[in-house]
Amino acid sequence: MHTLGTPSVSPEGTQAVVAVTRPDLDADEYRGELWLVPTDGSGEPRQLTGGRRDAEPAYSPDGRWLAFTRAENGGKPQLHVMPTAGGEPWRVTDQPLGAGKPTWSPDSRQLAFVARVPEEGRYGDTKPEKERPRRITGLKYRLDNLGFYTDRRSHVFVVDPFASRTSPSPAVQVTEGDYDHDEPAWSPDGARLTFAAARHDSRGFDHYSDVWTCAPDGTGLHRVTDTTLSVGLPRFTPDGETICFVAAQPGPEGRTLIARHRGVFSVPADGSAAPRRLTAAEPYHLAGKGTIVPTADGVLFPSENRGASDLLLVPYDGDEPTVLIAGRREVFAPAHAGGTTVATVADQNSPGELVVLRDGKESAPTAFSALTPLPLEEITTTAPDGHPVHGWVVRPTGEGPHPTLLMIHGGPFTQYGWHLFDEAQVYAAAGYAVVMGNPRGSSGYGQAHGAAVIGDVGNVSAIDLLALLDAALASGGLDADRVGVLGGSHGGYMTTWLAAHHGDRFKAAISERAVNAIDSFHGSSDIGWSFAHDLYGPDPERWRDLSPLSHAHRIEMPFLIIHSENDWRCPVEQAQRLFVALKLRGVETELLLFPGEGHEMSRSGLPSHRVARFEAILDWWNRHLPTT
Repeated sequence: MHTLGTPSVSPEGTQAVVAVTRPDLDADEYRGELWLVPTDGSGEPRQLTGGRRDAEPAYSPDGRWLAFTRAENGGKPQLHVMPTAGGEPWRVTDQPLGAGKPTWSPDSRQLAFVARVPEEGRYGDTKPEKERPRRITGLKYRLDNLGFYTDRRSHVFVVDPFASRTSPSPAVQVTEGDYDHDEPAWSPDGARLTFAAARHDSRGFDHYSDVWTCAPDGTGLHRVTDTTLSVGLPRFTPDGETICFVAAQPGPEGRTLIARHRGVFSVPADGSAAPRRLTAAEPYHLAGKGTIVPTADGVLFPSENRGASDLLLVPYDGDEPTVLIAGRREVFAPAHAGGTTVATVADQNSPGELVVLRDGKESAPTAFSALTPLPLEEITTTAPDGHPVHGWVVRPTGEGPHPTLLMIHGGPFTQYGWHLFDEAQVYAAAGYAVVMGNPRGSSGYGQAHGAAVIGDVGNVSAIDLLALLDAALASGGLDADRVGVLGGSHGGYMTTWLAAHHGDRFKAAISERAVNAIDSFHGSSDIGWSFAHDLYGPDPERWRDLSPLSHAHRIEMPFLIIHSENDWRCPVEQAQRLFVALKLRGVETELLLFPGEGHEMSRSGLPSHRVARFEAILDWWNRHLPTT
């Protein structure tokens, strides 16, 4: 299936460009091209570029140029520019670790971007095992799917893309120091840049960050916010007087972000007043991988809502937002220019299309997908303690009764929703009814719903998950005697928990990239130093009882464990410890390990690995939960 990136709209609003990425199974890589989409309905989308991996398109304000990133021959992405009237692109940057998303200056003469700057002697020709040792002084020093990063900080750069069209142009490094900087944006007059960064002394021990501004040459660095928020996506308003951004309010000592909504804030661009929240803490929460766009009338903001995400227009005065796009679909990335709004939208029939809003009217979406998926069937029920539970069933064709899979999402503060989900479609196409939902701990239903599991996540989540399963089984066509359970990350945690505490309900299980032992997760995970305390509670003595590994002696069902060797979110020892515990007891157990992959393997790993994973999962269910 394809995925869509954030679109860019031409200044007059008549065209949009979006990156479309698809797996190439023959080459065992991902291919990305830019597509041109008329927004006035005057034609069909057409492919604009033919690079191996093109992404992050950005129209220049004068409409003459299109900047984008291109990764050539398996290399790092670099900025490229091409004329919109036609012609070949040229490479603009030559950053050793690659360049990030381009952002045009208002006069269409410069591009700002972020790139990681390696310490001397690292990440180059020297073999990694021969580099000098790293000196680590804070708790935040590595990230899954990235690795160590305090020796390759991300900095803001500015480059003149027209200085040379035959070789990369020299870029000016705008920011300095032992800090990471992200998401640069220009002021409307081009005199200032804004970006997000954590530059305070305790940055290695908390989640605080700030909005900053400086001149394009790096002078006049100024902190705009007050180091009380975890910020991102700063953007100047069209008049240049205000900066809008997304933020969450961390908990005690700045270390807690679980179940805390990320809303829209504003602050005077000169920092003369404290930040102001424009969206109420309830119910508005930024959709995953969403972005914001300030317009003349307010801020475009995609917000989660019970398995959907709506596109809102948030007024600058903090009044109630206006809903622009809603329904059984998920909006992720809006863009706006020339009175036209374009947004990427997923629904149960497509992983992503473009929708156009003009004069209050919504156009028919593009047709990048030609799939005919099995439909989502909505389920609502009530847990034994009276809490509402919401979810879906994806049914195979035929009358059944079908073997059933209870599938549990990770997070836990995230949501399943109204989009075409490859996992559910693959399993349903193989003959399994898939039950999935958003128990307590999930996002999209308010902060109280998300925070309800803190300190007792296994027991509280299990109440809702089993209620959802029972409601699905009662709907007919599903076989209550042939039920399996599976999930990844927190979903893997809950899979092991259910297998141990409610083993009579399931015939077999698959736990993937899971937390199984909180004590070692606390010290070995890239986020464990805060996440373990925040989700499972502050008492390490209680962690033992809350760890699925502590209850592995109760598991009797066949159990498949899937993990990636380079997973730093839930390190591989989490899988190994559970595998050994089950294997020594004689439980039918297998461990499937993927080399070279991190926590996101099932979503963005090598296409061949993703296919092998599906094959292994279907083989496991065929052995222990046959469809006939």
